[in-house]
Amino acid sequence: MISRLHRHDTALLIVDVQERLMPSIYEAEKVEKHCTLLAHAARQLQLPVVVTEQYPEKLGRTVPAILEAIDQLEPLPKTLFSACTPAVLETLRATSCSTILLCGVETHVCVLQTALDLLGHGFNVFVAYDAVSSRQESNKQVGWERMMRAGALPTSSESAIFELLREAGTPDFKALLPLLK
Repeated sequence: MISRLHRHDTALLIVDVQERLMPSIYEAEKVEKHCTLLAHAARQLQLPVVVTEQYPEKLGRTVPAILEAIDQLEPLPKTLFSACTPAVLETLRATSCSTILLCGVETHVCVLQTALDLLGHGFNVFVAYDAVSSRQESNKQVGWERMMRAGALPTSSESAIFELLREAGTPDFKALLPLLK
C-alpha cells in the first residue's frame, strides 16, 4: 500500500456535493469550501478529476463552485450509493492512477461505500477529513472510522495539496498559495 500522494499517480474523486443535498449536511460550508479547494488544486496540478451526482433529478446538480473549479467537467450521474459505477471505474482506470483522493458526501453512505469498493478494486484511497460529511456528525464519524479501519488513509485538504506540490517556489505553488491562505 502506498502511504504518500504523488501527482503523477493520483486522481480526485468528488462524490455527490449537490445543491439540494448540501443544506442538510453537517458543516456544509466547510465541506463545500474544501472540496472546491481540492478541485482547484487538481486542475492546477493537472490531476484527473471525476465528479459524481447521486440521482440528480431529485438532488440537483453539483454545487456551482465545484463546477466552476473543474471547468465545467460533466459529472457522472448514478443511482448506486457507491460511486464505483462502471462509468466511474472505466474513467478512473483510463487515467492509470492507482491512488484516489476522495471527498464528498455523505461520509457514512456514498463516500464509505465508494472507499470500500475502491479498496476492493485495488486502489490506494486517501480521504480528506475536512472535505467529507453527513447530515449528522455522528454518522460522519461512523463512516470515517469504518473507512480508516478498512484501509483508507486519512488526510486533510491542505495536507494533501502540499503533499502533491512537494516543494515551495514552483509555479504551481505560487498559483495555489492564495487559495491556501
